[in-house]
Amino acid sequence: MELLRDIAHISGKSGLYRILKPGRGGVIVETLDEKKQKEMVSSNARVSVLKDISIYTEDPNKSTPLGDIFLKTRELHGEKVEFDFKTASNSQFFDFFATVTPDFDRERVYASDIKKIVSWFNILSAAMPELFVPTAMDTPVEEIVTVEETAVVEETGAEAEEAKA
Repeated sequence: MELLRDIAHISGKSGLYRILKPGRGGVIVETLDEKKQKEMVSSNARVSVLKDISIYTEDPNKSTPLGDIFLKTRELHGEKVEFDFKTASNSQFFDFFATVTPDFDRERVYASDIKKIVSWFNILSAAMPELFVPTAMDTPVEEIVTVEETAVVEETGAEAEEAKA
């Protein structure tokens, strides 16, 4: 989910934006919709990079990164989340989000936050499907080490059998 460092939400504007490059008076961004409009966002605007956003959990010392939530949502719901935002109650939002992240803090995460996350997921899934393809950077280091250790053990076991024969 390293690509999330180039995607931002701008407070007061709908949708998501790709950060193109910094300028003298702010940042040049491009919309992720079909129009691909470019605009300069002033340095006073509140720009939130998606890579830096995480969701509160019940453990006060821990939070879940937005990238992990997007991957879990993709795994559970596919390319698009079909959810009726207009008629859903707050408890339905919370129940839906509990299927994705069961340990989120229901007191500090609001229904409006969940609605934003789901709409961002749908936008990213349509505009940047490559975001959901696992890369070596997304694989935890422990898993890589375990695979290498297993290969060494299997290789050693095969060598031992050859030595016996």
